[in-house]
Amino acid sequence: MLDEQAARKISIQGIHVDITEAMRLAIAEKLSPLLRHNEHIVRLNLRLHRDQTLGDDHHYTATGQIEIRGPDLIAQAEGKDAYAVLDELAEKLDHMLERRHGRRLDKRNHPHGVELDVSLPKADDAPPR
Repeated sequence: MLDEQAARKISIQGIHVDITEAMRLAIAEKLSPLLRHNEHIVRLNLRLHRDQTLGDDHHYTATGQIEIRGPDLIAQAEGKDAYAVLDELAEKLDHMLERRHGRRLDKRNHPHGVELDVSLPKADDAPPR
């Protein structure tokens, strides 16, 4: 079950869609593992939009935004089944978080050398004091 702190961090908005309690629980279940990846996540915004121009056919677009230190992570998924779209969106956001975490570790563990345009004397060539 979802804890209260994680539930407060997930914001769900339905556009032309009624978000039922079952859908709200499914969304929270799929997105709560993302909050465990990084404790610096401030908020996770999810917008589920149903396109009404297709008549009886349903076309859903889900947009997820992770508010985190640095630039926000934004992903989007589209499809005909709302739950499948939410699954795809959760996978995309998870992949983005893992990639971001890997980049941060890579920069921290493998710093780049500083390139200087001048030649520096070696320690052996330095004049004695």
